[in-house]
Amino acid sequence: MDKEKPNADQVRQCWFIDLDWYQQNNRSFLTLAQRCLCPKCCEQLPREMSAADLLTNIKECCSKTPDFITSELPVLESIFRLFLANGNQPLDLEKLGGQLSEWQGGDTYRTSPEISYRLLNSDRYYGLRQVED
Repeated sequence: MDKEKPNADQVRQCWFIDLDWYQQNNRSFLTLAQRCLCPKCCEQLPREMSAADLLTNIKECCSKTPDFITSELPVLESIFRLFLANGNQPLDLEKLGGQLSEWQGGDTYRTSPEISYRLLNSDRYYGLRQVED
């Protein structure tokens, strides 16, 4: 089986930001996610907040800004921001690609299931993981 190209079951497999991964790998979700805050929220929000509060704030405010996800961002950063924008709701590769394509003005190559699968499967920075069955 080709590890680079997802089969039909893998395309249907859902992904999400695994907040536990950050603790297990001595990384900070809050530090990474706070980089995605809009200027207004950077000024107004407290420095210390829960991951749930940060996710809610990004979903309800920051993700509404026009430059939250752009085609200039690296694809994996865009995927991370997409999960922030949807409150970290799990998505399969087709839905993820479709939503990313909408954000990026119809770019279907960089958002294909093959590319998304390869990037997600090798992620060691954003804590993007498959939902366990």
